[in-house]
Amino acid sequence: MARRTLAGALALAAASFVMAPTAAQASPPGTKDVTAVLFEWNFASVARECTTTLGPAGYGYVQVSPPAEHIQGAQWWTSYQPVSYKIAGRLGDRTAFRNMVNTCHAAGVKVVVDAVVNHMSAGSGTGTGGSSYTKYDYPGLYSSYDFDNCTAQITDYRNRANVQNCELVGLADLDTGEDYVRGRIAGYLNDLLSLGVDGFRIDAAKHIAAADLADIKSRLTNPSVYWKQEVIYGSGEAVQPGEYTGNGDVQEFRYAYDLKRVFTNENLAYLKNYGEGWGYLNSSVAGVFVDNHDTERNGSTLSYKDNANYTLANVFMLAWPYGAPDINSGYEFSDTDAGPPNGGQVTACWQNGWKCQHAWPEIKSMVAFRNATRGEAVTHWWDNGGDAIAFGRGAKGYVAINHESAALTRTYQTSLPAGTYCNVQNNTTVTVDSSGRFTATLGGNTALAIHVGRPSC
Repeated sequence: MARRTLAGALALAAASFVMAPTAAQASPPGTKDVTAVLFEWNFASVARECTTTLGPAGYGYVQVSPPAEHIQGAQWWTSYQPVSYKIAGRLGDRTAFRNMVNTCHAAGVKVVVDAVVNHMSAGSGTGTGGSSYTKYDYPGLYSSYDFDNCTAQITDYRNRANVQNCELVGLADLDTGEDYVRGRIAGYLNDLLSLGVDGFRIDAAKHIAAADLADIKSRLTNPSVYWKQEVIYGSGEAVQPGEYTGNGDVQEFRYAYDLKRVFTNENLAYLKNYGEGWGYLNSSVAGVFVDNHDTERNGSTLSYKDNANYTLANVFMLAWPYGAPDINSGYEFSDTDAGPPNGGQVTACWQNGWKCQHAWPEIKSMVAFRNATRGEAVTHWWDNGGDAIAFGRGAKGYVAINHESAALTRTYQTSLPAGTYCNVQNNTTVTVDSSGRFTATLGGNTALAIHVGRPSC
């Protein structure tokens, strides 16, 4: 297994011509649909962050990195090579995990687990919890009979069998068509549900037949649990994201790819019909993001290194009513293989390389905006034909983004009731008159956001 290939290819899957989705669990249930993805944070740090930041900010969910026992090594991708289904990875043991779930729930935050169920490891040794293993033998869990017969690496994304039966970057591919394997995977997920987990992000879902995942989900103690699947779009490929919408949400990678292009090289004015109007999945089954742990490393999307482009893209995503948004929150890296600082322990945000994007004021403040405007249509769209846009969310909120280099002063028309509001982007006051208008100056590469939940600063 090449070291760099894993980092790239755990994110490489692909697929889709868009199909009409069948009924499934719509974007995360409840009134709060924003997920903070605390990539490679240990469980104790996640628990504290739920209490201090995520709950008070209005995040509905936190997504944690894979909790299963995995291969040893400092690299981040060792978390994606499980060797057993015990909670015994670098991020904490079963007790720490249970405490985290309970603490987050007490803070009003639900917990989603990144679940690695397509494959096991690529080698042999002793796992982080002491389990001995070889590539095709995991004592007490799987033997060679439980893996697909194709032991070559995936090479042809236009061939369904190659994508779903062969090995993703040399990782032992589980035969998820087999009843025993389905039962063991369901058993792992049910164990997590017994600890209070509220949902799953299915890693590498594209490499598992949609029908296999449907069968596994049907075996859960809560078959309607929130379910988000990683199925990366690729033009002309054999496996399509639309195939998976009957199981639950599907991560819409095109959304992130196109945001990078628009914010980097094109005009924000083009975003007027962003979403289904661009050929994406139906909003009710789409998981969206500006970046994730794979794409920030392979450069296919924006990342924290893109400064204002990145911040404003997140502001737009949280203000725009399409899909269920993930906020990626990781750590600085120059080596794309580098694992988390301090083994995943976060003592404080913005120290020791932790970027804490979920807590950036411009991003965090938009979570409450999204909650306050949920269900409201886009109204009063305005753009300058270039990189300045503004739009309302019914009578609940209004946002303006100036991605031009120069300051912009103008009068905006809204549907908001007359009164004073707090611009949550910089904590200044905005006054809306009896006609729903206000005048404001936005500096270059800044935004303004007001909503009924914040009448004053």
